[in-house]
Amino acid sequence: MRPRRSEGAAAARHRSVGRAPPAQPTQRPACASLGPTRKPNVCHRLSRRALGCFSRDAGVVQRTNLGILRALVCQESTKFKNVWTTHSKSPIAYERGRIYFDNYRCCVSSVASEPRKLYEMPKCSKSEKIEDALLWECPVGEILPNLSDYKSSLVALTAHNWLLRISATTGKILEKIYLASYCKFRYLSWDTPQEVVAVKSALNKGSAVAQQAGIQQPILLYLAVFRVLPFSLVGILEINKKIFGNVTDATLSHGILIVMYSSGLVRLYSFQAITEQFMQQKLDLGCACRWGGTTGTVGEAPFGIPCNIKITDPPPLLFEVSSLENAFQIGGHPWHYIITPNKKKQRGVFHICALKDNSLAKNGIQEMECCSLESDWIYFHPDASGRIIHVGPNQVKVLKLTEIENNSSQHQISEDFVILANREKNKNENLFTVTASGRVVKKSFHLLDDDPEQETFKIVDYEDELDLLSVVAVTQIDAEGKAHLDFHCNEYGTLLKSIPLVESWDVTYSHEVYFDRDLVLHIEQKPNRVFSCYVYQMVCDTGEEEEEETIDRNC
Repeated sequence: MRPRRSEGAAAARHRSVGRAPPAQPTQRPACASLGPTRKPNVCHRLSRRALGCFSRDAGVVQRTNLGILRALVCQESTKFKNVWTTHSKSPIAYERGRIYFDNYRCCVSSVASEPRKLYEMPKCSKSEKIEDALLWECPVGEILPNLSDYKSSLVALTAHNWLLRISATTGKILEKIYLASYCKFRYLSWDTPQEVVAVKSALNKGSAVAQQAGIQQPILLYLAVFRVLPFSLVGILEINKKIFGNVTDATLSHGILIVMYSSGLVRLYSFQAITEQFMQQKLDLGCACRWGGTTGTVGEAPFGIPCNIKITDPPPLLFEVSSLENAFQIGGHPWHYIITPNKKKQRGVFHICALKDNSLAKNGIQEMECCSLESDWIYFHPDASGRIIHVGPNQVKVLKLTEIENNSSQHQISEDFVILANREKNKNENLFTVTASGRVVKKSFHLLDDDPEQETFKIVDYEDELDLLSVVAVTQIDAEGKAHLDFHCNEYGTLLKSIPLVESWDVTYSHEVYFDRDLVLHIEQKPNRVFSCYVYQMVCDTGEEEEEETIDRNC
């Protein structure tokens, strides 16, 4: 449920203060220390925790506990053991210690020493299956009406247009809302994380017969917006072709309506301003309503929820930009955005510009200059440091955005640190061929940067609670590929830990890897819709297992 190669601006959840000067590019394997900082003493931390030697800040204990866990995860004797492997004919999803099977109908906890089933919902028809879901967790500091509201729940969308809130521990349905019959809702996303959810319909392209007859489809898609817990309706918005033109997609993010076009154009509007100007009637869930000559209860079948936000005039435009394949991200301090110039030959070239005046940052054109089958990718770092992560097949660059000296209005891009793949230096070789006449002919050839026989970076993610960068590197050995997961210090890029994955890695398959505290989970999609899940858990190796294996071999 969370993308591994994030094309959008990632949610900022961590702070970065007192940053050190950029470290020199480090080649793997580097020093396995914690970088310039002193290695923490776990016993000392535990003693201080037992004595209550903390400030009055309520978050200190949690941060200390996570610091202890980070030290345990990264120490040399700690291993990650494959404790569970399973296969499925339906997609497998993971979110915060829970593995979901069979379209979210079955939930397995991965927190125990061996994954165990939490619940399995009753079998349902194809029209009732869950199509998309988001994990909702209780907000801090709010008084909620029911005890069950303080526990995590799953916000789920069914194929027959019901929006459900399901207990994440029991699978019991806590709330249900019937959306509508006038469109097919298919996707869920957070507008404001953990607070406001957006439900998007499928794009209405019209039937082939209607297209041939030249019949225009006025409504392209719908967006239903709700505040969560208890569910309350903000409104349902229609994206009209007459107002917006030939839209290919639209979404909500942090109160901004983002509209995209096939030409690469991206436009931004204020959703609040649209709501205030174009809402026809405020609707409340569970209340009687008369709409279009029909009376019913809002959110109950068959009445559902009428579309109450209909835009009749072009709303005020906040921002407009053109980018290749609509790739557009906002982040940094102050606000900057990243685009690729809207030309195919510019693929792999990224421009970093100031949002306030569209000015290009100094060194703001970033190009990896790699020769590979898969293009590199770039995104704002999700730790709220304002940095940028640029990933290519053989290197990961962490860039920082800083003010230009004596000119606070302009900013520049510089390298914070670089992580390099562990490769042979002179792999691009010269071959010598001897002709029949005895003449020696030299042939030069160059390997691709993502050549399977060389270590190649496939996934880069960030574990916010342990403040670690996790990097998946893959090498093709003979007929099969081998992968390992590396943990790097998020501040300096130093390699702290490397974990081999025991299963083979086929680069032609789709892969997701999650690192969550003391858990590593690998989901693989094979041909013919076969999904595999491999679960690794942290174990502190005492050496006893190795001694037993040695005795067995000697016997």
